[in-house]
Amino acid sequence: MKLHKRFSLAFREAAMFDSDDDSPQLSAQALAALQEFYLEQQQKETSVVDKFSVGAIEEDWQLSQFWYSKETAERLAKEVISAAGKGGKIACISAPSIYQKLKELQNEDFSAFVLEYDRRFSVYGDEFVFYDYKNPLNLPEHFEPNSFDIVVADPPYLSEECLSKTAQTVKFLTKGKILLCTGAVMEEQAAKLLGLRVCKFIPKHNRSLANEFRCYVNYESSLDS
Repeated sequence: MKLHKRFSLAFREAAMFDSDDDSPQLSAQALAALQEFYLEQQQKETSVVDKFSVGAIEEDWQLSQFWYSKETAERLAKEVISAAGKGGKIACISAPSIYQKLKELQNEDFSAFVLEYDRRFSVYGDEFVFYDYKNPLNLPEHFEPNSFDIVVADPPYLSEECLSKTAQTVKFLTKGKILLCTGAVMEEQAAKLLGLRVCKFIPKHNRSLANEFRCYVNYESSLDS
């Protein structure tokens, strides 16, 4: 029997009247059921919020995962929402913390997908796509060429090989707009492979990284201000 039904029965069956003022009082059984009911509701509400909060899934350093700070994730999420436009379609390649923040802002009119090697993110259902940068065009059939209004990517490794293969995915998916987050040392490759320029905005992570990070775009962006 579901909890709310148990509570309802307990309330009806165990309510009694105080002999002094005839005001209704709950028995210990009914009070316990009520407390359990509220605890279950609170846990449900918390799980919905936590599912998409940055850090809900812990970093795995062996997969070179370093989550953005909440402030950076929100700034970047709002940037891609603006760039995608009303009803826009957004692809997040190896950038799950941006995807998570997008979902927290889901009152906006857009759709988003997270392309990620870590299968823990499959908790996001149909919006999760397993992605291995070593096979850059191994994508679902419903991901048609040039079908995303903006693609945001954060390649897991600071190497020409990783960026080069990720760039193939980016160019296949995007209608034109690209936001790349990677190390400052990749500036020349970002320009060469994707025609991107570095932005003034400096992304920050929850943990300090040895390498300087930067954002790169190929469109007019608020990250330049």
